[in-house]
Amino acid sequence: MTTLRDWLIDDSPASPMQARLGRFYRIFGALMHNPLAVVGAIIILVLVLTALFAPWIATHDPLRQALGERLLPPSAAHWMGTDELGRDIWSRVVYGARITLAIVTLVAVLAAPAGLVIGVAAGYFGGWVDRILMGITDIFLSLPKLILALAFVAALGPGIENAIIAIAITSWPGYARVARAETMTFKNSEFISAVRLLGASSLRVNLGHVLPLCTSSMIVRVTLDMAGIILTAAGLGFIGLGAQPPLPEWGAMISRGRSFILDQWWVATMPGFAIILVSLGFCFLGDGLRDVLDPKSGEQR
Repeated sequence: MTTLRDWLIDDSPASPMQARLGRFYRIFGALMHNPLAVVGAIIILVLVLTALFAPWIATHDPLRQALGERLLPPSAAHWMGTDELGRDIWSRVVYGARITLAIVTLVAVLAAPAGLVIGVAAGYFGGWVDRILMGITDIFLSLPKLILALAFVAALGPGIENAIIAIAITSWPGYARVARAETMTFKNSEFISAVRLLGASSLRVNLGHVLPLCTSSMIVRVTLDMAGIILTAAGLGFIGLGAQPPLPEWGAMISRGRSFILDQWWVATMPGFAIILVSLGFCFLGDGLRDVLDPKSGEQR
């Protein structure tokens, strides 16, 4: 009797759906054998669940001020202590997960597709299209990402929306470079030539074949870049150009707590731990996905 596992790992799938499900099953199984990838996936899952169920996880209103309870150390009443306005730090860190998740998601949605399209167009058409697009990409890559983001936010004005736009503008060049390199490796391959001989237009070739082939490496790159996006957003919040008070953004919380770092260490340390933990989670998962989705690493093993 054929089991579900046998059906998924069948070397001769009977349909495209079976082939896709079998591939996902193999990727999932490979990730489960990578301890660091599992740890990263658990951290990110906790982040997502925390953001979704923040009203039930938080013990206090993150915006409620109680000056009579200011700068209290961690206790049973306030698990991570309170800040200079008496706000519960645990609740603010929990609600800050929503802001962090929104930032990384929106930046990925804006930057990755833009970089993918630009990179594929440059790699596929070549010539003057490649020179112009890659010239613009090189200009962005020549500048430090944080400095460039600061310039854009300063021009657009402080705020979480403008910070997301600025980070997305500075993030797409890396994706474009990866997509261009991927496209140039197989644009002259036999199956692409066969598709052209069947009369497919350049648009159909790119949308139906080239873009899907670049997706795996793009997913890996996006996952690995999440940590940098979080740190950039925290840096903008730290200097007051990101999320504005009273929003519980982790970088802004560290900035407000730096005045008390010696005596009331928990004010800045707790959101700092959250940034480090989530960044490590994305790095661990990204490394695991790279090992699974990168065919060259599989050949080396």
